[in-house]
Amino acid sequence: MAAVRGCPPAGSGDRVLAELLLEFSRAQYRAKDGGGASAAKVERIERRCLELFGRDYRYSVISNVHGEVCAHYPRHIVLLERDAVTGRDPFESTVQVGKLQDLINRSKMARCRGRFVCPVILYKGKHICRSATLAGWGELYGRTGYNYIFSGGSDDAWADAEDISEEDSALRNADSQLFDKVRGHDIKLLRYLSVRYICDLMVENKKVKFGLNVTSSEKVDKAQRYADFTLLSIPYPGCEFFKEYKDRDYTAEGLIFNWKQDYVDAPLSIPVSLTQSLNIDWSEYQSWDLVQQTQNYLKLLISIINSDDDSGLLVHCISGWDRTPLFISLLRLSLWADGLIHTSLEPSEILYLTVAYDWFLFGHMLVDRLSKGEEIFFFCFNFLKHITSEEFSAVKSQRRKSLPPGFTLEEICMLKQRDRGSTTSLSSDFSLGMESSPGAAGSFTYEAVELMPAGAQAQAAWRKSCASSPQAVLWSRAQQSEDRLPSTGTIEVKSSSSSSSTHSDNFLRIGSSPLEVPRSRLVSASDRESRLEEVRSAFLASYSRTIGLKAVPPSPSGAIGGLLEQFVRGVGLRGSSTL
Repeated sequence: MAAVRGCPPAGSGDRVLAELLLEFSRAQYRAKDGGGASAAKVERIERRCLELFGRDYRYSVISNVHGEVCAHYPRHIVLLERDAVTGRDPFESTVQVGKLQDLINRSKMARCRGRFVCPVILYKGKHICRSATLAGWGELYGRTGYNYIFSGGSDDAWADAEDISEEDSALRNADSQLFDKVRGHDIKLLRYLSVRYICDLMVENKKVKFGLNVTSSEKVDKAQRYADFTLLSIPYPGCEFFKEYKDRDYTAEGLIFNWKQDYVDAPLSIPVSLTQSLNIDWSEYQSWDLVQQTQNYLKLLISIINSDDDSGLLVHCISGWDRTPLFISLLRLSLWADGLIHTSLEPSEILYLTVAYDWFLFGHMLVDRLSKGEEIFFFCFNFLKHITSEEFSAVKSQRRKSLPPGFTLEEICMLKQRDRGSTTSLSSDFSLGMESSPGAAGSFTYEAVELMPAGAQAQAAWRKSCASSPQAVLWSRAQQSEDRLPSTGTIEVKSSSSSSSTHSDNFLRIGSSPLEVPRSRLVSASDRESRLEEVRSAFLASYSRTIGLKAVPPSPSGAIGGLLEQFVRGVGLRGSSTL
């Protein structure tokens, strides 16, 4: 049945999102098509993205106006440099746009479809990047030869090239030198962006077409050029699998990928050092359903970017426009919900930014995917309901990382309140450094704690003395239903609850530290949940009015087909008529 299209709502936020989705569903974005019939609409989308980035960041722009850098990357590629508010963020990118552009021009041939390593998120001074996988012999020569010239640089020129396997070509010295040169430039770009971690979402070691290898990947580079990087093979189903998601009434629970298919040859491979803090049995990955797999991979990515080093992260699949934007978008929204990035944006604004920039302007082929029922784009935003709890929060891991052994978070906060006016009492048994931000209700920061107890007896005596403290009684009463943060390095799987908001409210009543420094707004678990749910609801409402979901046959149990139809009926957007 045809997709439902209607009039955009009256609200400005809803209206601009509806216009974006309508344009997105009509044609794939191409930078070189800037003068087409939709030029004015695309220009509005681009300007809106730049304005939203500019709310929180200083940035430079890499010009790609005619698609000369990449035909299906944004015409204005944003390089985030630092927080827009001076002194608010101590982290600043050291990347210079001129040098970056030179490295991009040299390295872009190294990756599939010319989709080079591109920084898209700035977090704690680290660049989170996206790209396609490495180009194989067929594409590398095809793009520089006859087919590339006469195709005008079209996406699929490489697929029609004379495909010769990389293994055969590597036997020739000239070919080996070409790979050394092209991939050498790619490595220089990665190092300039301080990228150390490379997460490969491909389920194949190499992409095969017509029985020949047409793309490669870092994990199977025979010359081991990428040996100095930390390579993670985290195979994730391609967009074709999301046809099954649609056919199952848009239900991801219980949907398990078939890992026994002939073309699936990339095993999950993660360095042990990156899994020790995660309470996940990675050996069971082939038994996970789509929800579990997406959740666990997101936890891994959040853990990596929250590590103590200054290294950046690259996420890629094959072409970098289906699975890659899925995880880039989830990362952006998750960090925003924690109050760590894009701190001034409202839910409707961060939703617009990630749909426009991470999906539309980076070339996701929504029209083609919708025609085939491969609804990975819809899955991304509907999936937000599965990552609302604190176990997905980057703030939680920061708190735990800062907690000294032998003390819980509430005890540290009581100590802060009790001794906040006295430097002598702190110096006698403890050395304490704390930062907090009064922010909006339900928000606080917990940056760093250095606590040196005089011994176990001193800790016990301090706890005993606090038992009768009015502040301690208030805190204990508020925390009776709240699980304590564990002192170990593992992440516990638990859902957020209403007690979380009580937790942060009482914290604000206690008062803020005299060492307060303006910081990014951190939010409690309940705030995180409400922020993500607001983004999801806004997406579903706008999607239903513009694109809609294709109806699926009723299940044997007679359930109503289509999650979105149930949603729009529930909120009164449409009557009981079918899609």
